[in-house]
Amino acid sequence: MKNISIIIPVYNAELTIESLCNTLIDSYSQRYVLEIVLVNDNSQDSTDIICRRLQEKFSQVITYIRLARNFGEHNAVMAGLHSAHGDFCVIMDDDFQNPPEEVENLIYAAEQGYDTVYASYSRKNDNILRNLGSFVNDKMANFILRKPADLYLSSFKIMNRFLVNEVIKYTGPDPYIDAIILRSTSNIGSIEVRHDKRRHGHSGYTLKKLISLWGNMVLSYSLIPLRVLGFVGMIMTLIGIFTAGAAMFDQIMPNRVDPSEIETLTAVTSLFRGIQLLAISVVGEYVGRIYLALNSDPQFIVREKLSAQRKAEIRSIHKATGYSHEISKNVI
Repeated sequence: MKNISIIIPVYNAELTIESLCNTLIDSYSQRYVLEIVLVNDNSQDSTDIICRRLQEKFSQVITYIRLARNFGEHNAVMAGLHSAHGDFCVIMDDDFQNPPEEVENLIYAAEQGYDTVYASYSRKNDNILRNLGSFVNDKMANFILRKPADLYLSSFKIMNRFLVNEVIKYTGPDPYIDAIILRSTSNIGSIEVRHDKRRHGHSGYTLKKLISLWGNMVLSYSLIPLRVLGFVGMIMTLIGIFTAGAAMFDQIMPNRVDPSEIETLTAVTSLFRGIQLLAISVVGEYVGRIYLALNSDPQFIVREKLSAQRKAEIRSIHKATGYSHEISKNVI
């Protein structure tokens, strides 16, 4: 029997998480050595109570991790990957938009030898803002991450143990799972699956979070902004040379009307000051991220961990691989 881990980042999922876990266990616990890792990203509803109840009920299957604050989906997934033991690790949402019956199709596709297999959708049942954000994210990834144009970076995916071990080596404070995958392997598959509507609530991805995700992709995993600024600087230098040459030509040739000195000075000064401010802001962002990394800004902080398949109760405090401090409480 194959060892399968299913990592589910959970946020305000009190209406869906119990049903989802029950469905997954009923469907796969008899066919695989199943492990479900629930990572509660500081939910503000009764998700914590429900996850505790599930872990107690299915103590041989479910591991429950409660983070100390809201770190974001990708950080929560990293926390789950650090605790997963399966030969294959499936990552899925908590809202039933990723149908549980499609997990088997991902497993079958991964068994063909891929390091990771992404789910793709013929039709997405998200709102307009989320669909637009996904479209922009996809096009940016083609350029920034050099992603294959025909690959869709879905949050619903499966990774083998080799790739999981590579992904969790990343210790920076702003993980972007797909970028780490793309820089770790080119052995990537894709399979079309169904995408359902959310059963309850609404997407947690606001416009602010989407913009933050794009910024993280651009600045944490690419030097393209610096190269673009260098290219712009080169173009502006050429324009400056051309402008200076034109001014010299106007001085030499008679019967030509030159622009006034104040007009020339204002145009050149405004343009170059704008470029300088833009360059400073981008470089400052890079320096700030380097500072956060050197300052050991946590990737995630585990407040409590209830592990599956343990018999002794242990309480320990130690520094985890992901620059986190973990307080583990293992239960029978």
